[in-house]
Amino acid sequence: MKPITPLRFASVALACAVAAGLGFSPPPAAAEPIYGSQLMTQQERLQYRERMRNAQTNEERQRLRLEHHQQMRERARARGVTLPDEPPAYGRGRGRGSGMETAPGMEMTPGMGMGRGGGGGGGGRR
Repeated sequence: MKPITPLRFASVALACAVAAGLGFSPPPAAAEPIYGSQLMTQQERLQYRERMRNAQTNEERQRLRLEHHQQMRERARARGVTLPDEPPAYGRGRGRGSGMETAPGMEMTPGMGMGRGGGGGGGGRR
């Protein structure tokens, strides 16, 4: 095995920091689906996202979603367009967190995990 030089260590540390920052950042607000967006202008979509960003609580965001859903249903009816009855599940599977939730009784306990010698291979090379 090659000795770890300060430059190599710094390079690996920087690469890990960059990868961690890119891999776990929440998606931008523009990635969130908007119910009835096909019936909205670009300006209306921007205004809706701005209102959602400015909402202070989850309850306020839910109220805004429901109001928007009703407006889009009325707009669709006026234009003769069919939209789903229910708004999409906003935010589900998004945001912070590892996404590695466990079922009850399956939590990590001492002695579990990779630990010493439980690595992913190397094929016996030393």
